[in-house]
Amino acid sequence: MSGNEVILQMKDISKSFPGVQALSGVSYELQKGEVHALMGENGAGKSTLMKILTGAYKEDTGEIIFDGAPFMKRDERTTLSAGIAMIHQELSFVPYLTIAENLFLGREIMKSGVLDKRRMNELAGEWLKNLGVDLDPKRKMNSLMVSEQQMVEITKAVSYNAKIIIMDEPTSAITDREVEKLFGTIRDLKAKGVAIVYISHKMDEILQISDRVTVFRDGELISTNDAKDITMDQIVIDMVGRELTEVYPEKEHNLGEEMLRVEGLKREGVFNDISFTVHRGEVVGFAGLMGSGRTETMRCIYGLDKLDAGKIFIQGKEVAIKHPRDAIKYGIGLVNEDRKGVGLLLPLSVKHNLTLSNLDKYFKSPIIQRAKENELAERMIKELRIKTPSRNQLVNNLSGGNQQKVVLGKILLDESDILIMDEPTRGIDIGAKSEIYHMINDLAKSGKAVIVVSSEMPEIVGLADKVIVMHEGAIKGEITDPNEIQQEKIMEFAIAQ
Repeated sequence: MSGNEVILQMKDISKSFPGVQALSGVSYELQKGEVHALMGENGAGKSTLMKILTGAYKEDTGEIIFDGAPFMKRDERTTLSAGIAMIHQELSFVPYLTIAENLFLGREIMKSGVLDKRRMNELAGEWLKNLGVDLDPKRKMNSLMVSEQQMVEITKAVSYNAKIIIMDEPTSAITDREVEKLFGTIRDLKAKGVAIVYISHKMDEILQISDRVTVFRDGELISTNDAKDITMDQIVIDMVGRELTEVYPEKEHNLGEEMLRVEGLKREGVFNDISFTVHRGEVVGFAGLMGSGRTETMRCIYGLDKLDAGKIFIQGKEVAIKHPRDAIKYGIGLVNEDRKGVGLLLPLSVKHNLTLSNLDKYFKSPIIQRAKENELAERMIKELRIKTPSRNQLVNNLSGGNQQKVVLGKILLDESDILIMDEPTRGIDIGAKSEIYHMINDLAKSGKAVIVVSSEMPEIVGLADKVIVMHEGAIKGEITDPNEIQQEKIMEFAIAQ
């Protein structure tokens, strides 16, 4: 930190939404040249505080002092021009524009009244190169993997030469190698006096990169400590208000009949010769680095993408899955890694998100029985402990962890026997993660066949009965003995040459 010089003070900030007190009298300060981590369960108030700073929300009470002066009129444009940039957890870009066009959105370079695309591509290329991102600035954003899209968003924030950069879950969808590049960039920014607000649920990262750690719980600021003086255990206690003794459940799975078998699956240029089985009552973990082909394999099994070769068997019978409706018919449910882009309809209520895809299952006539629909929604809200003021709350107003529970609830209502969960806990807090881990364990115990795709190694180790490791579109290893499922062994296969 550079001389403990304060660049930002947020004093006595309060904010409420219908039925929710999001922040209660929070006072927070940020110093030049520091990385200040914000931690807390989903809905604790971290992102809300930062959205107030950037002008996305208006505080009910309180004041903000930025760079020694009151910071009153705030919206995204004025905040950026003042020197505050935010990388949002849920990526925000224009999918059909190029990388360069997205990087220059709102500050396009014009020449003789037309876009100077050559100069924009040139500068975009330099910015990407400075961050070690090997991408052609002319590529469309919708052609990129989620991890690549996230690196573009990070590049955009850095390109503004901001005094404060807010990073909300910046590593939730990038590889370990990209994390190292990001940390190198953060250290360079710190050396230049830039202040970083770092919001993450990954505690190893927090303690590695942060100077100070502030913990929120239920809209209140609980503690602020130097990172060198605090332990992971203390952070968890501050976050959840108690010791979290069993993050992962004890595995008690009795394997039954074969539910899913795939043989020789191939998608040209993406993956090749993928074969595996999943049994009733089994949790199969899919591990591997970003880009290894795990997600792409699951998309093809679910019918979202076309297979070029291979066979799929459900309970021993070969089936043709050309479309997600075929997968649903055969009892396959998918929790997609992109919950906001694919898993949820954000303008709709919790109730409608839970029931919409299951209406034909529960209602045989064209007339929907509202009482029955309400009953189904209330059942899922109760079973999954979804924190929402009511079933009619817009799903967009829920925290990330509760949104993820809604996605899970939708699949559970469908009563699928084969569940594919792609990054089921991405971007959610340790308390919500633990709840979802126990839920996955209970589903297996009830006889479901579960596939968990995860980039978090402890998650795979803690949940899986069997682990399949992919690398560059191929299966490089399979660990079938639960006692041999260890991070080191998974990593050996994941980086196999």
